[in-house]
Amino acid sequence: MNFKHLHYFWVAARAGGIVRAGEQLHISPQTLSGQIKLLEEALDKKLFRKNGRNLELTDAGRLALDYADEIFSLGSELESAVRRESESATQARFRVGIADSVPKAIAYRLLEPALSAAASVRLICHEGKLHALLAQLAVHRLDLIIADAPIPADVNIKAFNHRLGRSTLSCFGAKSLLQGSRKRFPLSLATLPVLLPGTESAVRRKLDHWLASHAISPRVVGEFDDGAMTMAFGREGRGVLFAPTVLENQLQAEHSLTMLGQIDPIVEEFFAISIERRISHPAVAMIMDAARSELFTV
Repeated sequence: MNFKHLHYFWVAARAGGIVRAGEQLHISPQTLSGQIKLLEEALDKKLFRKNGRNLELTDAGRLALDYADEIFSLGSELESAVRRESESATQARFRVGIADSVPKAIAYRLLEPALSAAASVRLICHEGKLHALLAQLAVHRLDLIIADAPIPADVNIKAFNHRLGRSTLSCFGAKSLLQGSRKRFPLSLATLPVLLPGTESAVRRKLDHWLASHAISPRVVGEFDDGAMTMAFGREGRGVLFAPTVLENQLQAEHSLTMLGQIDPIVEEFFAISIERRISHPAVAMIMDAARSELFTV
């Protein structure tokens, strides 16, 4: 099949006639008709038939038009994809895995310096379970992992933990929910609706132990693996939630959440995990420097 002939047919079918299509293609109606006739001969089917002074598609023409729509749509996508690839060729790709237990606000504040300082960096983020991300790191599909735990003992890969910093945990809630409760923390958790992280989260195990040590049985109204979902419910006053203390100002400004109390015994640590023992990747170096000098107290 000659795809030039198919393109002429496609334009004629979409334009509603040979004359208008010829004007769009800047060729004479006679030349256009001849090209479409060659396509009909190749397919051994008539694609148009006359209906008075107009042309209409035959059954074979409608079928051909469906395929032509798809073919030329894919062609347009191909051009766009190649153009985007060409435009991004000068950008260094920085592929980061983010453990799904890491708060989104922490992940953003850790990664943002790499984008701000290097316009040539193209950040590609993947979120998932730590074990799955480590498997991707092992085959060099990721440059870095941001996690709230070091490499588990049962994972046998050659990679290294780089501690970014640590933060105590605090309890936050909407002001309307906390009236009269702040002076009685942590006992007030027994009467307030509570939003907890999922059972597989490392901080959840620490929370359960801390609550038990204070003989507190919280009124749990929700458990979430996704920290962003927890934040959405907390912002609307559906329950108090737990987040790193270093996010206090951000939670107040962006979500109108007030700190109910700080839990000093529970400390969350955050790590950059890479296959490099000594950091040489410039984006990773920026992340580590900013984390240690601006976000966390190491």
